[in-house]
Amino acid sequence: MTDSDPLATVTAFQLADSFLPVGTYTASYGLEQFVASDAVDDVESLQTVLEDYLRHQIGPCDTVVLARAYDAASEGDLDGVVATDRRQEAVTLTAEFRESSTKSGGQLLSLLAETEDDEFLAAYHSRVADGDAPGNYAAAFGAVAASQGIPRETACLAQGYGFVVGLLGAAQRLMRIGHTDTQRVLAGLKPVVTEIVADHETRPLDEIQSFAPMVELASMEHERAERRLFVS
Repeated sequence: MTDSDPLATVTAFQLADSFLPVGTYTASYGLEQFVASDAVDDVESLQTVLEDYLRHQIGPCDTVVLARAYDAASEGDLDGVVATDRRQEAVTLTAEFRESSTKSGGQLLSLLAETEDDEFLAAYHSRVADGDAPGNYAAAFGAVAASQGIPRETACLAQGYGFVVGLLGAAQRLMRIGHTDTQRVLAGLKPVVTEIVADHETRPLDEIQSFAPMVELASMEHERAERRLFVS
């Protein structure tokens, strides 16, 4: 397949769509706690927090994991995909984030096992099901994108876009924020998505990092909250 293959492009749209039934709609990644504590209470503070997520989590961690899993899958290196998957598990601090990521990743692989005839993805899914790999979403996304012929950069952009759209959907359930305002935030964050992909897509796995202490603290507080709409 070429970089301009239309079927691969449409598949990238599918993976970035919140309609994809992999459970990402159940996660707010700490946003619910930010709203509950009034740290996020308007459009401006929402955009600021989401930009922090992108620059300090999605870029240096998830984008690197996706890209390196993509490369390993492109070479038929399942052990390489699993090693990348495990590395993300090791650097993800909060229990809620690990649970959300592995749940969504496992559901993505399960979905592809049901809808696609792909031996490599089936083998990866089996290792996740057997507990030999955690099945983090970014690693699963990278492996799926490679198997579907989606260009690596496009896959990274789709993941970043999908993350932003997912959290904006969560924000609409948590805050008084309309569709026009969410589109305004999305417009402001699209350049950030392209920037983090350009900065992190080619970085080696040993440079993976996640340093978003305020986000991680919000997640830890969310774990102990008595009333929760989201699992993270």
